[in-house]
Amino acid sequence: MSVFAPGSGKLSAISDLVRLPKQQGTLLLLWPTLWSLFIASNGRPSLTHLVIFCLGTFLMRSAGCAINDLADRKFDPEVERTRTRPLASGRLKPIEALAVFIVLSLLAFALVLQLNRLTIVLSLVGFALAAVYPFVKRVSHFPQVVLGMAFGWGSVMAWSSVRSEVSIVALLIFLGNIFWSTAYDTIYALMDKEDDLKIGVKSTAIFFGDNVFKALVALYFLMCAALGAAGIIEGLGLVYLAGLSVCLALFLGVVGMVKASPARNSANTGFIANAFIGGLLLLFIIIDMNY
Repeated sequence: MSVFAPGSGKLSAISDLVRLPKQQGTLLLLWPTLWSLFIASNGRPSLTHLVIFCLGTFLMRSAGCAINDLADRKFDPEVERTRTRPLASGRLKPIEALAVFIVLSLLAFALVLQLNRLTIVLSLVGFALAAVYPFVKRVSHFPQVVLGMAFGWGSVMAWSSVRSEVSIVALLIFLGNIFWSTAYDTIYALMDKEDDLKIGVKSTAIFFGDNVFKALVALYFLMCAALGAAGIIEGLGLVYLAGLSVCLALFLGVVGMVKASPARNSANTGFIANAFIGGLLLLFIIIDMNY
């Protein structure tokens, strides 16, 4: 029977594998890419670049979910939040998840081939980061930092696709995203902290311990400092800096909410809130550069 046969349940399982109903992860990958793209394009990116990076972001995030579940297929059954995932529950076989990862990665690379040579070369680093990230939690307490590098690499590629170089501004946006991703994924990791301790999986949520909320505040300040420096160097104005301040206040509000009610639902809400705040920052960038 084909995996795509009606009633086989494979399509539903693949949808769950790539988190099709849950696109906040795609947004978290998309926003720093678009921050960089809009700034590099002086607020007016081409339709071609917008289509390539929006579609490419969706494909790579989906591919990342597939390789993540493949790497974690023996851990996920031991974690309350993940035990119903397709590989953990047996709805998909490892070879099927690997096939999904390969197909999505090839489609994303086909999009990258429409860009300049520097961006094509840089994309190879992005693919490597996406493939390595799921395995970091076995050896280091900082998989969230590697996630930040993987999620932020799109901003470097977006910049190079427009200006055919990688400038200090692009690197500052990349650095800002590392701080941001480490913050929101630490919040996400709080949901699994107890289970992770039992099975030996490492995370920043475990590493920071009782100081986790102080660490989150520091990470959000560092994020905004890096993005503020990028905006000042590139000549963005008061609208952008004011917007960045608004976003910082919202991020700190998220930390306060999660701290006040550190239950699973609270951490998940805080994580999702980051996806919307990142979009708000993009809006401020667009307004600043076009009006």
